[in-house]
Amino acid sequence: MFAAYRRLFAAPGALAFTCYGLIGRLSFSMLGVSLLTAIVDRRHSYALAGAVSAAGMVGVALGMPLLGRLVDRYGQRRVSIPAALWSAVPRTALPLLLHGGAPAWTLCVAAAAASVAPNLGGMSRARWAHLHGADPALLHRANALEQTLDELCYLAGPVLGMLLCTMLFPEAGLLAISALATTGALLFAAQRRTEPPIAPPPSGPARSPLRTRGVPVLLAVFLGTGVVFGALEITTLAWSTGLGRQSAAGLLLALLAAGSGISGLLFGLLPEHGNPVRRLLCSLAAMAALLLLPLAATGLGGGPVLLAAALFVTGTGTAPTMVSGLTLLQRMLPAGALNEGMAFAVSGIVTGISAGSALGGLLAQHLRAGSGYLLPAGAATAALLVATVGARRLRPPEPVPAGATGAGKSGAAVSASI
Repeated sequence: MFAAYRRLFAAPGALAFTCYGLIGRLSFSMLGVSLLTAIVDRRHSYALAGAVSAAGMVGVALGMPLLGRLVDRYGQRRVSIPAALWSAVPRTALPLLLHGGAPAWTLCVAAAAASVAPNLGGMSRARWAHLHGADPALLHRANALEQTLDELCYLAGPVLGMLLCTMLFPEAGLLAISALATTGALLFAAQRRTEPPIAPPPSGPARSPLRTRGVPVLLAVFLGTGVVFGALEITTLAWSTGLGRQSAAGLLLALLAAGSGISGLLFGLLPEHGNPVRRLLCSLAAMAALLLLPLAATGLGGGPVLLAAALFVTGTGTAPTMVSGLTLLQRMLPAGALNEGMAFAVSGIVTGISAGSALGGLLAQHLRAGSGYLLPAGAATAALLVATVGARRLRPPEPVPAGATGAGKSGAAVSASI
């Protein structure tokens, strides 16, 4: 398996941009748990935690497509450096405002402004498309690797964020996020050998990726997937806190990411052929079915061990869904709208995370612990229905001939994504 993935790094500079991007993406995976833990500890309100998280996601949804369009027009380095420096200011101010007892609206404003930051996951995928766009098998493997790295971030990020917030002080995780995000983005931008060239402008008027056939359907699918992620995170935190084991939430979420990471690596080894739409539908169906496991585990009165096992198995359904959806999006996007299209994908995911976090917070506040797991299961089912209804529009165009640069490429989550 490792030999198969080693081929990806034969290109000079590939390992460097991957490692530096990983530093920045780790910060995003720490954000959810760090923000929720800090606000709940200081303000004792899941609703406020969900609102601030939602404000941050709104900032991502509005700012990231704009940054993506600028990257398509001016290049990664010229846009990501000033964007990283800009976002560092409100990102550092947020924990200071929280510690100082500032009004709730200032926390929302800081979270929204801090979210207008470089999309390192999307730009990494654009670099892989530039390096391996002529080889569909390697590009599929690169997408699977990127998804696995996202899951690696979400494996380590929640644990690291929880440890910093509980062992030092509540805002420690947020301060660490600011340092990691800025450092990772600046080091990533400095890797010029692998930076994709700027695509020539279209001969006619600039066309938004949203007008590309099938892209709105995929964005709706990513929106539903984001609801899954956001609801799983806050529901797991609320369930653990209700048992008096708040620190266990990080480990439970890490097991969810571990299951997804392992399945992503294995999925990347499968041959990249066949109907990509069918692969997406099968992945969505598997994810929807597996999301019933956490609901069953908590509904049966199971403890942390049973829920941990359920979340690990549930995680195996998320990576194939993301890889299939993003690979399909890669093939649909024109080279000149690659980063903007990837940014819209991430915006769809984080908007879903925002909605999932807010709705999950309300459910955690008013319903029995564990009932919130109904939300991700329902969101995955809705995403499956949308993809099924819109399947005819998801047929990608004919592959670009070998040798073309940036052959249909898209971005990702998660990590982190988060």
